Amino acid sequence: MIPELDSLTIGLLGVGLLIVMVFAGVRVYVAAALTGFLGLLALKGWNVAASIAGTIPHSKTVTYPLSVLPLFILIGFLAFYAGLTSRLFEAARRWFGWVPGGLAVSTVFATAGFAAVSGASTATAAVFSRVAIPDMLKNNYDKRLTAGVIAAGGTLASLIPPSAILVIYAIIVEESVGKLLLAGFLPGLASALIYVALIVIMCAVKPGLGRPISGFTWRERFESLPGTFPIFIVVGIIFGALYTGSATPTEAGALGAMVVFIFYIYRAVREKAVHQIRGKLHEAIVETAKLTVMIFTLIWGVFLFVRFLGFAGLPTAFADWVVGLDQPPILIMICILLAYAVLGMFMDAIGMLILTLPVVYPAVIGLGYDPIWFGIIVVKMAEICLITPPIGLNCFIVAGVSRDLTDERGRSLEIPLQDVFRGIGPFFVADVITVGVLLAFPQIVLWLPSLMG
Repeated sequence: MIPELDSLTIGLLGVGLLIVMVFAGVRVYVAAALTGFLGLLALKGWNVAASIAGTIPHSKTVTYPLSVLPLFILIGFLAFYAGLTSRLFEAARRWFGWVPGGLAVSTVFATAGFAAVSGASTATAAVFSRVAIPDMLKNNYDKRLTAGVIAAGGTLASLIPPSAILVIYAIIVEESVGKLLLAGFLPGLASALIYVALIVIMCAVKPGLGRPISGFTWRERFESLPGTFPIFIVVGIIFGALYTGSATPTEAGALGAMVVFIFYIYRAVREKAVHQIRGKLHEAIVETAKLTVMIFTLIWGVFLFVRFLGFAGLPTAFADWVVGLDQPPILIMICILLAYAVLGMFMDAIGMLILTLPVVYPAVIGLGYDPIWFGIIVVKMAEICLITPPIGLNCFIVAGVSRDLTDERGRSLEIPLQDVFRGIGPFFVADVITVGVLLAFPQIVLWLPSLMG
């Protein structure tokens, strides 16, 4: 006879089943939803399990904070089809190309700028693979550095607002979306500056990695600036609205999308390409819908799993256990971050966060840490996971996009995946340094949210 199991044991068995399914290749949303439903079935019976499974897709979709996601994603795709990415890269190229590794430095600043209108790291990596790889390889930049800087630069979209993953964190832990978006700005800027310092030092010590480019006059530099104005306007709208409290994040996202759309229409009319507006707008909307549906589906599946964990009492038990450890809180926090680093080697960033936060978050709050600060730290860890083998999604994107690129003579510009992974090594070290700085100086994260109106 099989002994009756208590709820905590059922919860632990559910976590084990989920981990097995994820490592077996089952998609995260399927594994989470199936485990959650079976767990609820075991704990509460068919009626409760079916009721929760039937209501979660609606109840978790109609929440107002979640409406900001498609708008932020739409801003990024509209910016791409409006040609803002190429103009942003060209402006950065003219202003920063003269330093050691100038094109790599320009790529970091351009990806940081694009991150301010795009909430998706993978989209940023894909866009700048097309924009920057041909130019960098044409100027004899090292392939590994080229790939590494694009893969790492794409991760800046995880922190610099508008960030989709910060919104997801806010929804899961029920924190202020506006405060989290503001909190990500300075850490995102710090990450970009640390990347730049790393590139300059590397290329100054070993010039063959990437030499400066020159020949731009001050007039040419200033002429490149008007093409970047829409990005600064969008940034100003979002930050101004969040800082003053004059608009919600959703309203700010809608205004930002409208500004980028108006600029796209203006450019199409100016370049006599009005006939292309409908087609490209359709592509931007379809791509936005695809990414939004993917994220919403993850949220549905994982919230079913989260509800199961709540009934099992696992988050509370884990929090009590962590708080009761006879160790300094900072040591426990470092261990939690190391666990995220290992887990991120095998899971995508969003899936990792929405699966772990329901258990880890109560423990972190129990240790006395600020939820906004922890959000930025854990999202930074998610950034690291985007460039960590063997999953490292941004690395796969850079390698995949490069296979379709050719130079002016038709020669392939492909960068093998192993070279991409080798190229991100120095940037992984830079990210570890950034996490250390944020651990040591939490006010870098908390200062802007504390000023929020």
